[in-house]
Amino acid sequence: MDGLNKGIDKVEVAVKWDPSPSGQAPTDLDLVAATYLAAEPYGNPDYVVHFDSRSPDGTITLNRESTTGQGFGWDEVMTIELSRLAGRYARVVVGVVIQQRTGRKTFVNVHNCALRVREGYTVLAEDDFGGVLRSTAATVAEFVRDDSGEWSFRPGVHGYEEDPASFARVMGSLSES
Repeated sequence: MDGLNKGIDKVEVAVKWDPSPSGQAPTDLDLVAATYLAAEPYGNPDYVVHFDSRSPDGTITLNRESTTGQGFGWDEVMTIELSRLAGRYARVVVGVVIQQRTGRKTFVNVHNCALRVREGYTVLAEDDFGGVLRSTAATVAEFVRDDSGEWSFRPGVHGYEEDPASFARVMGSLSES
């Protein structure tokens, strides 16, 4: 019966938050996804997808991007088509980073922040970043390909004290905080 297990095919990762109070600088959260090669699953990412970018093969796309949290529903939405990723990839790690242009902000400064990871209509994970309130960035999902080629989801929100550029380099390392 193992041959009937399809694994995870296509996922959506979404983040939402409320705008900053009047008179305060806007809060800008960004979804970031990094791909890792099977030959080096905890090394440097092969490529990183973030605002104004997509994966070279079109399998990871940021569908919605907000710089303020204004609007209705989910402010940042990323689609990851795991089943279309080349066989050389073994991991995809997704994170959320707070832009630091207007001074240091952590998740405690982000109002009504929420995360959702789903495949189709099935919610795989939801979180409010309550466990990483003092962090400036967090990994929120990890997808791993097994020896048979099937993808699985590893939930968990892990905080980091990194700026956006540094976070993209370390978010898939073994030394998560």
